Amino acid sequence: MKKMEKGSGLNPWPSIVKIFLKIRMTEHTFMIIIAIIIGTLAGLGAIGIRAMIQLVSNVSFPGDGTLLENIMGVPWYILIGVPIAGGILTGPLISFLAPEAKGSGVPEVIQSVLIEGGRIRPRVALIKSLASAITIGTGGSVGREGPIIQIGASLGSAVSQLFQISGIRIKSLVACGAAAGIAAAFNAPIAGTMFAVEIILMDFAVAQFTPIVISSVTATVISRLFVGDFVAFEVPPYYLVSPIELTFYSVMGLLCGLASYLFIYVLFNTENLIDRYIRIPAYMKPTLGGLLVGITALFFPQVMGVGYDSINLALHGSLVWELAAVLILAKIMATSFTLGSGGSGGIFAPSLFMGAMLGCAFGILMNKLFPGIAAPSGAYALVAMGGIVAGTTRAPITAIIMIFEITNTYDIILPLMITCIISAILSSKFSRESIYTMRLIDRNIHFRESAEINPMRSIFVRDVYTNRIEYIEQDMNFDGILNELFSRESPYLVVRDEKERLLGTIFLNDLRKSYSEWEDLRELAIAKDLVYTNFKPVMRHHDCQEALDRMIEAKMSGLPVVDRFDDKKVLGMIWQKDILDVFREEMSRKSIATTLLNNIQVRHTHQEVRFMQGRSIAEVSIPESFIGHSIRSLDIRTSYQIEILSIHKVREANLPIDVFPDPGRVFAGDDEYMSIAGNVEMINRLQNLP
Repeated sequence: MKKMEKGSGLNPWPSIVKIFLKIRMTEHTFMIIIAIIIGTLAGLGAIGIRAMIQLVSNVSFPGDGTLLENIMGVPWYILIGVPIAGGILTGPLISFLAPEAKGSGVPEVIQSVLIEGGRIRPRVALIKSLASAITIGTGGSVGREGPIIQIGASLGSAVSQLFQISGIRIKSLVACGAAAGIAAAFNAPIAGTMFAVEIILMDFAVAQFTPIVISSVTATVISRLFVGDFVAFEVPPYYLVSPIELTFYSVMGLLCGLASYLFIYVLFNTENLIDRYIRIPAYMKPTLGGLLVGITALFFPQVMGVGYDSINLALHGSLVWELAAVLILAKIMATSFTLGSGGSGGIFAPSLFMGAMLGCAFGILMNKLFPGIAAPSGAYALVAMGGIVAGTTRAPITAIIMIFEITNTYDIILPLMITCIISAILSSKFSRESIYTMRLIDRNIHFRESAEINPMRSIFVRDVYTNRIEYIEQDMNFDGILNELFSRESPYLVVRDEKERLLGTIFLNDLRKSYSEWEDLRELAIAKDLVYTNFKPVMRHHDCQEALDRMIEAKMSGLPVVDRFDDKKVLGMIWQKDILDVFREEMSRKSIATTLLNNIQVRHTHQEVRFMQGRSIAEVSIPESFIGHSIRSLDIRTSYQIEILSIHKVREANLPIDVFPDPGRVFAGDDEYMSIAGNVEMINRLQNLP
C-alpha cells in the first residue's frame, strides 16, 4: 500500500466514514450516536468559549471583585479604550475570515437551514469563538448564548458533512447543535430543545425530534461535568403573594411587549443606519461601535459585557427603580451599537438584562402602591426576563421553559405564562417579525408565507383524479360483489344504475362485517341493497383540500368525481393516497423553488437562473391581459405548466413581496413583475404575452 503523501489532496475521512457506516445499525441508532457526538462537542464548545471570555475579561478589566466592580473601578480612558481595542481586533477577523460570524449568529443559522440545506462552513465555529470572546471580554454589550448557539450549529453541520449526511437529517443535526448550545449555556436541556424546534426549525412536528433531545441532554451533562450543576443566576425564592398579582403580571406583560418591540426597532434601524450611511470600511465599523459603547459606559457601566452581575442585583432588589428603568434604554442603545456595527455576540443576555431591569422597576413600584399584596421586586424581575425573551424572539414556549428550568419552581408557571404570552402577542402586533427573522426579511429571505399557504388549495381535482372507474351494476348479487372486491385493488366499488348513473359505493369492510347477517340472504341481496350514499362526491374544479375534507367527513379513502352540471354522471375517482403523493411532490418542489428564489434574492441575481435541464426560475413582467384576473381564473399552472413563486409591486414603492400567492390572488395594476419557475419554453411563451 502506498503511503499517503503530504499535500496529495487525498482525504482519509471518507474511508473512516465508510468503515463506521458498515457497522450494522438502524438509521435511528445512527442518528442518536451522531446526536451524542454533537452534544458532546457543543458542550465542550460552550465551556471553551466561557473560559475564553473570562480570560479576555480578566486581561481587559483586572481586579479582585466581580466583573461589574472591576469595570466601575477602571479610569475613564480604559472604559473607552478597551471596547475600541476589541473592535479593532474583531473587525478584520470577521470581515476577512467569516462575515457570517458577526451579529448574534442565530439568523445565520436559520438562513443556513432555509437556503444552504444546513451547511455551515467549519471555520465559523472557530472565528465565532474568537470574535465573540474578544467582543464580550472587552465590554461589548452582548451575550454569550448566541455565539454558543452558532458554534453548536456549525459543529452539528461539520459533523453532518463529515459523515456525509444529507437532506432533512442535516437540518435536524444543525438544530441538535443549536439546542446543545442553549442547554449548555443555561443548564436547561428542555429549553434548548424547545429553542431548536421553535426558532431554528420553526416546526414542532419535527420527524427527528429524538436526536435534538439527546443532543441537548448530552451537552448539559458535559457542562455539569466541568462546572457542576450550576444555576445561571442567583435566583431568590419565588412565591405568589396574592391572586390579585396576576393582574400586575398582565400589565407587566404589556410593558414587556412594548420594550421588546422597541429593542427590535432600535437594533434593526441602528444596523441599517451604520451599514448604509457610515462610509468607512466594514472591518473598521466595530471600532466605532466600541467607541459608542465606551461612551455609554461612562454613565452606565452596567451595560458592558453580558450583564449577569447587574441581573443578580435586580433579582435581589438591590437597585433603585429609577436606575433600573434608565438601564433598559441604556442597554438597548449599547447592544444596538455593538451588534449594529458588526460586533459578535447574542441578544439573549441583553434581553434577560432588560427584563430584569423592567421587572425590578415595576416590582418596586407595585410594592409602593400595593404593599402587602405584591411579591418582592425580584419576583417580577425574574418573570419579566422571560417576558422580554418571549417578545423579542417570538418564542414564548422557550422563554417559559427556560425561566422554569432556572427556578425549578412550579409556582412561577402561571405568572410566567401570562407575562410571556401577552408580551409575545403585543410585540407581534407592532412588528410581525422577531429580532431574528427581521434580519432575514431584510435579506429578502422569505419563509413564513410559503409555510402558511396550504398547497392543497392550489392543486385541483382535475390534476389528480383518474378516469378509470371500477363499476358494478346495481343488480349484481352478493357473491359477485365479493368476487369483484377481492379481485380488484380498490377497497370499494362504485354502483351505477341501468342508465349508468351513480347510485353509491360499496365498502369491502362493510361486507365483511355484515357477511354473517347476509349469509341466509346471499342469493337475494343485490348491490342496490348494499350501497352507501352518505357522502358528497367532488367535481373537477374543486381543490384537493376540499376533496380531503369530504373524504374525512365521509370516512372514505376515495370519492367519485362527478360532472359539474350532473352530479350523477361519474367521470372518475380521486384517492387519498394520490392526493398525498401529489402533496409530497408539491412540498418538495416548493422547498427547492423557495431555496433557489431566496438564493437569487440574497445574491441580488435577477432575470433568469437555470437549475436543471430545460427548467429555470425567471423574473417576467406581468402581462397586461392578466390585470384584473385571479391566478385561479387564468389557470396559469395548467395552461403554462409554471409555478408563480412571488409577485412584486413596483420597485420604488418598497412594498412587501407576495410569496407563493394564493390562487385567489388578483393581479393589480401596480404589480410590476413576478418570479416564476417552470419549463424554459413555457416561460418564454409567457414572456411574449401582451
